[in-house]
Amino acid sequence: MRIATRFASRATASAMVVAAALAFAGVQAAGQSASAATAKAPSVVTCTAANTKLTVTEVSRPINHLLLKVTNTGTKPCYAYSAPYLRAGDDAQAPLPWIEESTPQSVVTLEPGRSAYAGITTYSPEGEGGSEAKTLGVLLTDRNGNPTGQEKTLNLPNGGVFFNSAATVTYWQDNAADALVW
Repeated sequence: MRIATRFASRATASAMVVAAALAFAGVQAAGQSASAATAKAPSVVTCTAANTKLTVTEVSRPINHLLLKVTNTGTKPCYAYSAPYLRAGDDAQAPLPWIEESTPQSVVTLEPGRSAYAGITTYSPEGEGGSEAKTLGVLLTDRNGNPTGQEKTLNLPNGGVFFNSAATVTYWQDNAADALVW
């Protein structure tokens, strides 16, 4: 009985040593993996006109809508914060209002080559006044909602688009369908 107990104690002690050694090795490996991942992880920057490409297109549905697309052309991921500031035409007095209900649950992060989308409602029968605009001025925003960099001027489809006081823009969405819901 004493031999069996001594054998069991040695086996238990050996198992504990092996488990401790494996746990220590796992902690070291995990630490190395985490530091290696941290060292290799690219920092995320703010999307600006300098590190993105902007395009605006007409959509068939819903009517009176355009789709604004921003594509990351940089080498690092970028955050597409809030919504873009849009100026419809050269003589626009104020940017189009943002549709607050379209705020996504988190900031849209664009890996290099990936895109985000904002839906633009150009007019509504409830709106007042209006005129045809040939260009769309676009300013991207930082995390505080302030404009970043230079305004990018895009030509609107079909030589111009009618905008009235009901024109609005959504927050950036990670897919076109969500941007066009509003």
